[in-house]
Amino acid sequence: MTAERPGVDRADDPEEVTNAGTPTTSDDSHTELPTDPDASSTPGRPLHLRASALGWVFAGGIVGTALRYHIENLLPHDGSGWPWATFLINLGGAFVLGGLLEVLARLGDDSGWRQRARLCAGTGGCGAFTTYSTFALEVVLLGRHGHMGTAVSYGVLSVVGGIVTAWLGIVTMASVHHRRARP
Repeated sequence: MTAERPGVDRADDPEEVTNAGTPTTSDDSHTELPTDPDASSTPGRPLHLRASALGWVFAGGIVGTALRYHIENLLPHDGSGWPWATFLINLGGAFVLGGLLEVLARLGDDSGWRQRARLCAGTGGCGAFTTYSTFALEVVLLGRHGHMGTAVSYGVLSVVGGIVTAWLGIVTMASVHHRRARP
């Protein structure tokens, strides 16, 4: 005989309570249905400790870093003018991340392929593509070399512009969704 613990729900036999608190019967297994491919095989392990999650972030990071490297080479910064490469990279990355997260949120919960897409393209790709450290260094170097007006305007416009372009990415993908939803 087991002692009941306070605060733990128990259902009457032959039913048992699932983790969600919904009673189920043992003869209701639905073996004819396929296994959910989006269901996590290790539900108790935090996402940041799963090797597969780290692999998706790493793969996206390779792509994001390569894209940033090529854009920085196309638009080099001499230390005295506006750092166009970093500015455009950060604004573009904010737009893409806002749009990506809007699309993924509209498609369903953060699991399965949606979670892998977020980890790869969002955390890995956009995280490696955008660069706060280079932005901060460029602001400091502009100020240190006597270009205080450029440093301040670059800093303010980068932060405000990042917020605006992330919002534009969200709004753009939401409007695409609304157009597709119409008959």
